[in-house]
Amino acid sequence: MKVEELEARIKDLENQLKRVQDIEEIKKLQRAYGYYLEHWMAEDVIDLFSDSPEVTVIVRAGEFRGKESVKRFFRHGRDVELKITKDPEFLHQVMQLSPIIDVAPDGKTAKGRWYGFGANAFPRGGGKINSGWMNGIYENEYIKENGKWKILKLHWCMTFHASYRDGWIDPQKQIEVDTMAMPDFSALKADAPSENTLYPSGYICPLHYKNPVTGK
Repeated sequence: MKVEELEARIKDLENQLKRVQDIEEIKKLQRAYGYYLEHWMAEDVIDLFSDSPEVTVIVRAGEFRGKESVKRFFRHGRDVELKITKDPEFLHQVMQLSPIIDVAPDGKTAKGRWYGFGANAFPRGGGKINSGWMNGIYENEYIKENGKWKILKLHWCMTFHASYRDGWIDPQKQIEVDTMAMPDFSALKADAPSENTLYPSGYICPLHYKNPVTGK
């Protein structure tokens, strides 16, 4: 192999490695968004978004354009709506699943598509809770700013948001099935007790990673 061919091969491998690194960084960025969203950790979520004037969040409530508008949207959920995120019975879990990510040839922008599925519980006062399932697709855009990937456009295309009791199918079309019972582990002797993570403990599973944008 000639020197020129070898150099070209090395350059190609370097480009492939950089592309893989970019994709992995974007995956971590989006998954971090999902974990912060679960407990509506508004400031951590906001830090994941670009400072570009083109930054946008598109959800069922509408389009929120620009960083200040994005901040207003996420802070509203934290501070205004009955302060429910301070309640241990609050839950807003949307899992970030099955990503397909395409990085632009210049490595400065990217697009990604994800499934989102999870469970919600919104305290409504008087001991009442609005619980349900949520499902949809994210079609997002990302941008690299100062060497870090950030969310430029988050588009949440919600497929359904249904009550836990009724589900998302017309009740007249549903077939009743027996629920599966959890195994009984009471006879086992554990080496140590585990944390009470079951809803509504309010427990937040410790984050092993730093915020991919702020490093906090």
